[in-house]
Amino acid sequence: MSVFECKLVKTVDDSYNIEIGRSLVDTLVSEISGGVFGDYKKLAVITDSNVLPLYAEDITQKLCEKGIKAELFSFEAGEQSKTREVKAFIEDSMLACGLRRDCMVVAVGGGVVSDLAGFIAGTFGRGVPFVIYSTTLLSAADASIGGKTAVDTPLATNLIGLFNQPRKVYIDIDTWKTLSERHISCGLAETIKHALIADCDLFCYLEENIERVFSLDKEVCEHIAEANCRVKYQVVMKDERESSLREILNLGHTAGRAVETVSGYRLEHGEAVAIGLVAAALLSQDLGFTTADDVERVKNLIQRAKLPTEIPQYIDKNKLLKKLYTDKKVRNGKLRFVLQKGIGNVVYSDEQGAGYALPISESQIASVFERM
Repeated sequence: MSVFECKLVKTVDDSYNIEIGRSLVDTLVSEISGGVFGDYKKLAVITDSNVLPLYAEDITQKLCEKGIKAELFSFEAGEQSKTREVKAFIEDSMLACGLRRDCMVVAVGGGVVSDLAGFIAGTFGRGVPFVIYSTTLLSAADASIGGKTAVDTPLATNLIGLFNQPRKVYIDIDTWKTLSERHISCGLAETIKHALIADCDLFCYLEENIERVFSLDKEVCEHIAEANCRVKYQVVMKDERESSLREILNLGHTAGRAVETVSGYRLEHGEAVAIGLVAAALLSQDLGFTTADDVERVKNLIQRAKLPTEIPQYIDKNKLLKKLYTDKKVRNGKLRFVLQKGIGNVVYSDEQGAGYALPISESQIASVFERM
């Protein structure tokens, strides 16, 4: 018997730029056609039904005018479309259009689009490059940074996917003008989360300025866009693959994702996360990690962001408790929650290898749910 060693030590540089600005369509088109990302003459522009007439058609046309074969693919807007079936449909459509390994993907839209398009780019032809043109505050705050891509299943959200970093992200604040008030609120949920886990100054800034976000105040919108990028980058830079520290980005998401799914997606992602943030704050208070005053500050800011702080009555709380066990942080059948430590910090524990997500009994979180 012999052993042949396949030594494959790799050094990979996945660095990329995030450009925050206004009217960035021409910049995107110019950089792609100018070969900034490589000599790609075939592109798949992936978007959803909401963004299609607003930005994606214009981007596709301008790319074609530059002599690039840009094919446009869209799907029905909403989290319910982030599935393996939709991914396969787009991949089959790309193949039918003659796209192969020499193509590039352009994601135009919010978080669902970038999650799905990034996953497609990571597997199509065993991997092709992609860029993101972000059109929502929620995407700018969350999905555009960190390289997480995934689809949902009937059991749970985001359990099938991969880490795939884009070549560049364009955060065009002008696109926020076409967002509804509800979708601006959803983006603020992730912004509040970032402040709670790592930036007390950002939390105070939001307390002073959150109403100005709804009027799309230039200074405030640019400030929170940059702050979101900074906080998330500082986490992802240290733990790209979510082996430890990156778990803190799940503050509010254990309960939030469960609420979102059990609601049948009647709640938007940001609305469900807002409820999850309140649940995490109450749980943190119960365990002595934060004060009642801090919990009230969290609830008040969430309410001023026009987000819910209570579990809707139509949600079955027993189903909600069961859904918690599909969360990716569950270990050996035990629930684990990221908890806040005051405002601007999170709890860390060395006990039983807990790290940044502490084991929580079902009765403890059930008690919180009953008070919500």
